[in-house]
Amino acid sequence: MIAVAVGVYVIGIAFTFYWSFTSSKLFPNNNLVGLDQYRRLWSSDRWLVAVNNIWIYGVLLIVFSLVFGYLLAVFMDQRIRQEAVLRSIFLYPFAMSLIVTGLIWQWMLDPNLGIEQTLHGWGWTSFHFSPLVDPETAIYGLVIAGIWQGSGVTMAILLAGLRGVDSEIWKAARVDGIPTWRVYLFIALPMIRGALATAFVLQCVGVVRVYDLIVAMTGGGPGIATQMPAVYVIQMISSSQNVGQGMAAATMMLLPILVVLAFGGLAMWRRRRRAAMGATP
Repeated sequence: MIAVAVGVYVIGIAFTFYWSFTSSKLFPNNNLVGLDQYRRLWSSDRWLVAVNNIWIYGVLLIVFSLVFGYLLAVFMDQRIRQEAVLRSIFLYPFAMSLIVTGLIWQWMLDPNLGIEQTLHGWGWTSFHFSPLVDPETAIYGLVIAGIWQGSGVTMAILLAGLRGVDSEIWKAARVDGIPTWRVYLFIALPMIRGALATAFVLQCVGVVRVYDLIVAMTGGGPGIATQMPAVYVIQMISSSQNVGQGMAAATMMLLPILVVLAFGGLAMWRRRRRAAMGATP
């Protein structure tokens, strides 16, 4: 396992970083050009649109996935009937291929096939909901599909965290007459920071590498309105045959993940240090 991890990930990342400083085209080469690929990258309108889109998509997806996921987890934590069935239903979108998810939502948001056409058939002819056809709103159609796909796994992670809260805390809250919603918001939520961090990192990684959903729903269009960094990388390597530019973009994609992991590692180290200092007599 160590050999696979080093060979596939560490060496692969190292070569990606190295080739981003070369003039590699169809095939990688060793002709170093310094920061030229990065200068071209940040002067590309397509890349700038992709970076702007990833921020919009990422912030909205992470916030709403965490909110909806926590609400679903609270709902499931009420020991409802058929909990196993409902848990499977909520988790099912996450188990689906992103290509399938993208095609489903492409049909649902199509004005001639989906939600809009259905409501027109019911007599609501003034209703309009077709975000994918408008460059200004297409990114929000992707956000809807992403939330639908990612809320279930967030629910599962946060539900596991809620089930780990000491039952004595719930009993004490009931004795004190604290409303249930306040217990979940101000007592239980801070106690499942580890589960929240896990869900947050998982969503961040999914945002950075989102590709299948874009290809299935919009192909990066209309125009370049829904261009994303991962789509840019694949297009540079395959269509434009510019490996050096694609590797530069891939390196830039890696930086946010490293920053998130660094902050997570720092927070974990601080918690362990405080715990060790508190345990010292």
